[in-house]
Amino acid sequence: MRTFLDFEKPVADLEGQIQELRRLADGEDGVSVDDEVAALEAKARDALKSIYAKLTPWQKTQVARHPDRPHAREYLDRLFTEFTPLAGDRKYADDKAIVAGLARFRGQAVAVLAQEKGADTQSRIKHNFGMARPEGYRKAVRLMELADRFGLPLISLVDTAGAYPGIGAEERGQAEAIARSTEMCLKIAVPSVAVIIGEGGSGGAIAIATANRVFMLEHAIYSVISPEGAASILWKDSARAQDAATAMKITASDLMGLKIIDGVIAEPIGGAHRAPSDAIDRTGQRIAEALEELAGLSPDELRRARRDKFLAIGRSVG
Repeated sequence: MRTFLDFEKPVADLEGQIQELRRLADGEDGVSVDDEVAALEAKARDALKSIYAKLTPWQKTQVARHPDRPHAREYLDRLFTEFTPLAGDRKYADDKAIVAGLARFRGQAVAVLAQEKGADTQSRIKHNFGMARPEGYRKAVRLMELADRFGLPLISLVDTAGAYPGIGAEERGQAEAIARSTEMCLKIAVPSVAVIIGEGGSGGAIAIATANRVFMLEHAIYSVISPEGAASILWKDSARAQDAATAMKITASDLMGLKIIDGVIAEPIGGAHRAPSDAIDRTGQRIAEALEELAGLSPDELRRARRDKFLAIGRSVG
């Protein structure tokens, strides 16, 4: 059963009519509803295209959080082969919010970091809704060190509302772990590509997204804090999240204009959740193109370009 967002009601009504017609046709021998169904399907496609062509930042936030949107696990399964997971930070525990390992991407050996939210209640609890604790970022550092040592390009798939803010995480050095992970992103001498596939929230995202190339899916969001969190701080009212989402410039088109990201990956009409395989394949193609662009740079050039890119944020807009 497809999950429809509030603003998709016109499409939901049309698809409901299509299902009802098909149900009636199944109960009546010799009755053909093909023409009526085709007409309604065309109307539904047109409605979907019209709606998604003018989404507000808040509506994009809802799409980025859609429960059926493909998560990191689906990207790993479709884009990579011979994936070998790396578990634990060798200090405290294994954080399931961050999946890390070695794999092959189109035949090339790579290192992969991914934030996994989970697809159902059990897996969401297992992966802590994609909100990593300090040990998750220390695991990320461990993988980046391996990538650097063996000359493996690093691919990061970002999807988190932010780092886990629990007391235990703070006691174990959450801020320090995020800072060390961000520092390691800047230090490695191998090509790095990051893609925000859903939510890119705060330092929890930037800790693995400080890359040579940073891309966003068309309906993903990337921000220093969630719209709800910003509304609670600015207006003492989380209900004003829609206002915050607009003011914060969190959409892919906004961030492209601000020169914070390097490109936008177009999603299928109706969002990645309507055609997951298509969205994942488009992402894989953009990653492949970026790795090819970076292949000719020396280690020093890669590091310098990455540092200069992030130091320039906020200075070159105008």
